[in-house]
Amino acid sequence: MKTNITYWLAAAAGCLLAACTEKSARTAEPVTVKVEKVIAADALSVLEYPGKVKAAQDISLSFKVSGTLQKMFVEEGDHVRAGQLLAQLDATDYQVQLDATEAEYQQVKADAERVISLFQEDAVTASAHDKATYGLRQITAKRQHHQDQLAYTRLYAPFDGYVQKRLFEPHETVGAGMPVLSVISSGWPEVEISLPAADYVRRASFETYQCTFGIYPGHTYTLKPLSITPKANANQLYVMRLQVVKADQPQPSAGMNTLVTIGCRADNGQLPHLAVPSQALLHKDNATWVFVYNADEGKVHAREVRLQALTTDGKAIVCSEQLKAGDRVVAAGIHTIQDGETVQPLAPETPTNVGGLL
Repeated sequence: MKTNITYWLAAAAGCLLAACTEKSARTAEPVTVKVEKVIAADALSVLEYPGKVKAAQDISLSFKVSGTLQKMFVEEGDHVRAGQLLAQLDATDYQVQLDATEAEYQQVKADAERVISLFQEDAVTASAHDKATYGLRQITAKRQHHQDQLAYTRLYAPFDGYVQKRLFEPHETVGAGMPVLSVISSGWPEVEISLPAADYVRRASFETYQCTFGIYPGHTYTLKPLSITPKANANQLYVMRLQVVKADQPQPSAGMNTLVTIGCRADNGQLPHLAVPSQALLHKDNATWVFVYNADEGKVHAREVRLQALTTDGKAIVCSEQLKAGDRVVAAGIHTIQDGETVQPLAPETPTNVGGLL
């Protein structure tokens, strides 16, 4: 009886040992992960931003004096030349005012010239001479002011362009400074884009600027930077203006959507910018990490990086003292591994391993 008990205890111990051994073998099996190479950001495609075409000049024209709009010489959509008469106020009151001032001017001018002539002959006092000279300057300034007011009853085009909108019609009363016409220039337009803060701080490394339009396939337009607002807007974006360089190709019109690409150079004296898959980033403990795979050890090691920007093709631009171009980082499976863990890289795609699943 004792022999049977001993036999069964030994058998049970053997089964338990075999089960533990099998579990340990399963536990020791390395996790399979996908790894990708780190590449220099300068070798990556340039940064891309959606943009909007705007007229190089887009202004609202107004009269400097008030009055009744007598005539509008243009319609919406008309092409105008610089210096062309666009609109006119009823100038009757301003003409009457100038005529009265002109008559006064002629009288004061004649009196002043006579006094000045007598002063040269020592026939009048210096005080009379000064009074006559002052009176002549005063009436001359008044006359010039009324001439200007009469001229301000006519509105001229400041540049070649198109009438975008008429805001008043004839016989309506117009106040000084009230917009009457909206005019846009006909020259090559500008493009406006919005930069996130991560790219704004890199603006010194921007080198090339281009844009493309879906309605003009096969055409690439060169851009020239004009300005960047030094203060972010409510969306924490910095507005950048670029001029479309004139070329022998279709001219974009204001209001069109475009895609702007900006080429960057490496910042001298700073850590190089590297491109990794955005899925390789792990945000933990108020820091950003990637797992670098060491082929000699078969293990992964966590490396802290600083995120600079995200691109439209699924890449993340980072910089780190512990990472360099050519390293391999875990691009899938980062949430199932730990620092120093042994892993099994997923086999690369081959004609017989479509998708890299084998």
